[in-house]
Amino acid sequence: MSDTDQVRIRDEALPLSDAASLDPLLERIGDARYVLLGEASHGTADYYQVRDVLTRRLIEEKGFSFVAVEGDWPDCQAVHCSVVAAPGSPEDPGDVLAGFRRWPAWLWGNTDVATFARWLRRHNEERPPERRVGFFGLDVYSMWESLHAVLGHLREHDPDRVDHALEAYRCFEPYAEDPQSYAVATRILPEGCEPQVVSLLTELRQRAAQTAVTDGSLAEFAARQNAEVLAGAERYYRAMLSSGPESWNIRDHHMADTLDRLMERYGSGAKAVVWEHNTHIGDARATDMADRGLVNVGQSVRERHMGDGVVLVGFGSHSGTVIAAEGWGDVPRIMDVPPAHAGSLEDLLHQALPGQRALFVFPHVQLQRPPVTGRREWFHQERGHRAIGVVYRAQYEPVSNYVPTVLAQRYDAFCYLDRTDALTPLGTGEPAPRRPATPAVSSADRPVHAPSDSRPRRDGSAPVRR
Repeated sequence: MSDTDQVRIRDEALPLSDAASLDPLLERIGDARYVLLGEASHGTADYYQVRDVLTRRLIEEKGFSFVAVEGDWPDCQAVHCSVVAAPGSPEDPGDVLAGFRRWPAWLWGNTDVATFARWLRRHNEERPPERRVGFFGLDVYSMWESLHAVLGHLREHDPDRVDHALEAYRCFEPYAEDPQSYAVATRILPEGCEPQVVSLLTELRQRAAQTAVTDGSLAEFAARQNAEVLAGAERYYRAMLSSGPESWNIRDHHMADTLDRLMERYGSGAKAVVWEHNTHIGDARATDMADRGLVNVGQSVRERHMGDGVVLVGFGSHSGTVIAAEGWGDVPRIMDVPPAHAGSLEDLLHQALPGQRALFVFPHVQLQRPPVTGRREWFHQERGHRAIGVVYRAQYEPVSNYVPTVLAQRYDAFCYLDRTDALTPLGTGEPAPRRPATPAVSSADRPVHAPSDSRPRRDGSAPVRR
């Protein structure tokens, strides 16, 4: 890095120290109705904490309507009921989060999310029920949980429609609630349970349309949403076996569509805060993801809603610790995150701002990748940008954990936290066990490229979740 780049980075860096230091970002957000907040890993406390502080300000000062996260709809619906103080719901949303069981439970079942959810409950208790701020999951993984939820709802509220739900249930039953078994079975029967799921979804969409005028309850909305999750999950797991971008795109389109449905439910003045991984909220067109046909939530929201105001905020750090697992479904451990790969974005910022935390707010730019020749600003240069999922193997980091990125086109603002620490899962009261440090392999002859977990697996194994 040149001395000029270091000087420019220091000049452009805004201190990031407390809630007040976020004022320039709040000014940049202005009247935007969509604010998407990222994270460079799912196991880093500092990212959650900064998002917490910023989200509180967005709710209190700008009237944001709900928080939507990269989580499962049924689990997050239970959190929502607690934070809005719905009758019969647990008083402590931390208890709900501690009850998350589906791997990776620490993604939302951690002390930092519990702290935010408890604050949100207190905030909501001072507001009338119709103005309470919600908490929802956007993701597509909860196929069986959503199927059970649809079946239970119809049995209670519309028994005449139960037959379609039972047809879907019987189709999936042989797979013992194992999505990998279902995915592998579709090699023999490619359509899988798609006909039954489509029939059920059609029924729930019709019911939702019929009840929309007379019943605006969350229960009716959730029943339709669980049917959408079931349909999206069925397509996702069926596509997971093939190479190419289809399974990734199914998932991110589902999350963007769910966000649209939530905004429609909250009305014309609704505003949404989204918490997801950088690989989902940073515009894919400013990365090499676009070269492989991948789209994501950030790109979709910009394309659909730029006129309503969209602000994408990325995060990154140079080194520290993280909670992750070495394989899908394995026990999570505290792992050392080695110093960022030489030449990466995080390495560049560390050289200019060692030990510091900084906020960068970028001017509005026209998206164009690769960067325009002659534009020498550091934030218009393409560099590898670290991305850690719930599965992490530090020894392979140089070849599997960096996304080529034009920073100021991928995000509207960026929070750099030089060193970060692992979060604490709920249920134990203590951090996860620490894994002995594994030295990173030499990166001299290894290219920096997009995260490996964005590629669907051929063998039917579950993809690494980001």
